[in-house]
Amino acid sequence: MQALIMALKSISGNKMRSFLTMLGIIIGVMAIVVLIAIGQGANAGVVSNIEQMGTNLLTINLSQRRSNPVTLEKLQGLSQEAGIAHVAPTASSRGSLKAGLITYDDASLIGTVPGYDSIRNWSLRSGRFITQPDLDNRSFVAVVGQEVAVELFGSVNALGQSFSFQGYSFQVVGVLDEIGSSMAGSGDNIVIIPFTLAERLFGAKGISTFYVSAQSADLVSTAEASVTAYMDRLISAASSSTTYSIYNQSAMLESLNSVTNTLTLMLGGIAGISLLVGGIGIMNIMLVSVSERTREIGIRKAIGASRRNILSQFLIESLVVSLLGGLIGLALSFLLVDLLMPILQMTITVSPVIAAAAVAFSMIIGVVFGLYPANKASALRPIEALRFE
Repeated sequence: MQALIMALKSISGNKMRSFLTMLGIIIGVMAIVVLIAIGQGANAGVVSNIEQMGTNLLTINLSQRRSNPVTLEKLQGLSQEAGIAHVAPTASSRGSLKAGLITYDDASLIGTVPGYDSIRNWSLRSGRFITQPDLDNRSFVAVVGQEVAVELFGSVNALGQSFSFQGYSFQVVGVLDEIGSSMAGSGDNIVIIPFTLAERLFGAKGISTFYVSAQSADLVSTAEASVTAYMDRLISAASSSTTYSIYNQSAMLESLNSVTNTLTLMLGGIAGISLLVGGIGIMNIMLVSVSERTREIGIRKAIGASRRNILSQFLIESLVVSLLGGLIGLALSFLLVDLLMPILQMTITVSPVIAAAAVAFSMIIGVVFGLYPANKASALRPIEALRFE
């Protein structure tokens, strides 16, 4: 306690020098906390965007060389395989929609089948999704995103309204809940129509892409194996040269997490270098302090202070400087994070573990770099110290 009081008096007696010594620690702690928080925030944002693209998603792309054996009927058979919950082909196009005198030019049209909403984890605000009778009858019905509803009809309450595409009139039978934006673009400018109708309107016969969702996250590998076996049998039985590729979203998320975690660690390591520089500053100032207080050390030793007393005095002083710098840096980190969130347009949260680790690391830096000056001070002989001018 006495050493702590002396350390605080020494720090308060040289305020500017003490602040400049702490500055390296403050900047180091801020760099570690803020950069790692940004890295974790970016990682969480990208992962969230990918997860919005679907639940337990497998994407199968077909490359048609001679004849494509994949049909809607065959995909219904695939949905009965082990581990598979839903199967849905898609056909996509872009175009302009008209409702009275209003034109909307940014529509993304998707032709698909029932179950696609479950695969993509979408929910309806009102109405219904595409049904099997819609497919069978090539019905001119559509499920629209909220942006389309607002742009064409001025409100999300667009159920029962009509719009035209390529001269054909469509009736809105469902409006999706807000989806937001993801890596695939905006999810609120979509218009979903029956797949059979989309084939005719888009002039794209056959299936080139379809999605599969596993029954659970634990069964994604099982579903992928089922798709592979089914597709191999289908292509072999049809003697077709069609090839396919399967993209596993779970594997992509694992790879992405590995990469972003590595980048976050790299950012933390780079920021940690500034803490080491701050530690060098502490060592430098402590050496100056020992030199300035040589006579004081000599007097303390002459009246009975042990080497351990002198060592603890200067070590505690170094520790207090680094601890205060770490706490100030941590407080400023929270302020900086609040300022950066609207600028970077991402959610950034400071991990309590990272915050505690940064302050602990600053204290370790203070002890390590304060050890040599403290040891030098404790090793001074009283008679030489008293003679020092």
